[in-house]
Amino acid sequence: MAQKQAPRTQGYVSKSRFRQAGSLVASSIRKSGESRGFAIARILTHWAEIVGPDLADTTHPVKVRYGREGLGATLTVLVSGAHAPMVEMQKDRIRDRVNAVYGYSAISQVQLTQTAPTGFSEGKAAFKPAPKTQPAPPSPEVQGRSHKISAIVKDDALRLALGQLGTNILAKPKSEGRS
Repeated sequence: MAQKQAPRTQGYVSKSRFRQAGSLVASSIRKSGESRGFAIARILTHWAEIVGPDLADTTHPVKVRYGREGLGATLTVLVSGAHAPMVEMQKDRIRDRVNAVYGYSAISQVQLTQTAPTGFSEGKAAFKPAPKTQPAPPSPEVQGRSHKISAIVKDDALRLALGQLGTNILAKPKSEGRS
């Protein structure tokens, strides 16, 4: 019987038997990508280069779903909130650029989702909250007025709490309904 040879590892192996780092994880990346429908993992790893930096900031490829008839696949793209209408208008551009990576018309539709299909906790959807602004400190006149009003209270802790409450109320900007 013929002896079985050890399976060859993909990637460049130098004379000193060193391998490229990418070749060490290529098979595991390919397997995980194929389980989500990505036959070419390059779509996941080079998304910013494929669709451009403007779309890559607000989108992320989630999965590729192949139809039964074989007329092309559907690419599901995760879109952050209010950017969905803008990305909706650029679906043809995304499809064309992804098909250029595949080398043929592999993707026939681009579907947008605003939440990860597995849910928020597993999908790790990135949402950028608005930066918090610190309110301006109240003026000395407002503080003096609120402490003057609360001065009639005999309990020290209660007087300080009411003084702080009065400062917060008086420091708020006046709306049209308040006088």
